[in-house]
Amino acid sequence: MSRVKLMQGNQAVAEGAIAAGVTFFGGYPITPSTEVAEALSKMLPAVGGKFIQMEDEIAGIGVIIGASLTGKKVMTATSGPGFSLKQELIGYACIAEIPMVIVNVQRMGPSTGQPTSPAQGDVMQARWGTHGDHSIIALTPGSVPECFDLTIKAYELSEKYRTPVILLLDEVVGHMREKIDLPDSYDTVVKPQRKLPQVSPSEYKAYKPDANLVPPMAPFGTGYRWHVTGLVHDEYGFPDGSPAATQKCIDRLHDKIYNNLDEIVLYENYLMEDAEIAIVAYGGTARTAYAAIDEARAKGIKAGLFRPITMWPFPAKQIQEIAGKVKQIIVAEMNYGQYVIEVERAVQGRVPVTLHAKYNSEAITPAELLATIEGLK
Repeated sequence: MSRVKLMQGNQAVAEGAIAAGVTFFGGYPITPSTEVAEALSKMLPAVGGKFIQMEDEIAGIGVIIGASLTGKKVMTATSGPGFSLKQELIGYACIAEIPMVIVNVQRMGPSTGQPTSPAQGDVMQARWGTHGDHSIIALTPGSVPECFDLTIKAYELSEKYRTPVILLLDEVVGHMREKIDLPDSYDTVVKPQRKLPQVSPSEYKAYKPDANLVPPMAPFGTGYRWHVTGLVHDEYGFPDGSPAATQKCIDRLHDKIYNNLDEIVLYENYLMEDAEIAIVAYGGTARTAYAAIDEARAKGIKAGLFRPITMWPFPAKQIQEIAGKVKQIIVAEMNYGQYVIEVERAVQGRVPVTLHAKYNSEAITPAELLATIEGLK
């Protein structure tokens, strides 16, 4: 059975959080993400969960770190300046390996910018916003149903790999409304589970990895004691400043993600079988690309879409395969040019890469993108 709803992308994220088993939200309202918090403020108490509005965005991520350490599935949601403020604690969660999902509904920037206007200017911030070498997973939905599905997927990845996961929407997807078929009961949805230790509290080492390089995680308050720090640490969690420990720590944080790219990297191909022109687009811009490609096909132009769903880690293997098949690549994004840099790096000059950028607070239209397709030499 299912429930058919007309729903906003942000609301679908909240529904996905409940379906995944989230029981704690901490955050601070900010346009255009506020509907995520608003919806969860009503939904969480109904399932025995807790919602708390903190005094600012930094506190909002701080409280979910604490709640995650007790074994809860947690979420915070923000945009623009709020995402900037959360970066230090995102880094803390990376090195301390604390599972959580951070929703960032992108808006026009920098600074206050255009609070309710669409943009995709946080792509590189999602990857490199916090300092130092670190791995990160960022997923980008392109529809309201996908907001629901990818929220559940974000928790699956976060809990399995003990890492923060960024759910990177843009204002177009966050605020648009579409039909969605929700399960009649979320009891039927498989809840992602955290790997728990199989040893006694006296034998437990909080950062001793299993074969997949991910350490089991004991919830605070269950008899297991361990040290949590933002410093490089040993298997007990205590600081270790040696070069050997530092390299071992950083290598493992990357390898636990990059050894599993086939599971983590999600993408969609649309009319790519015989495409001579590949458009790379994501989020709300991908919706423009579908229409532009259909119009191009009607005019006899063999265009297709590669839509990265996993923005980070970057789908380098898939882009390299595309570069070996097509004659041209267009990267369409609502920013000054961010993801195009990664595409160019992966393509390595094998085919021309053209940027279609728009950053005036308006979404790219199909007519504009079609004009770029037709203008290729």
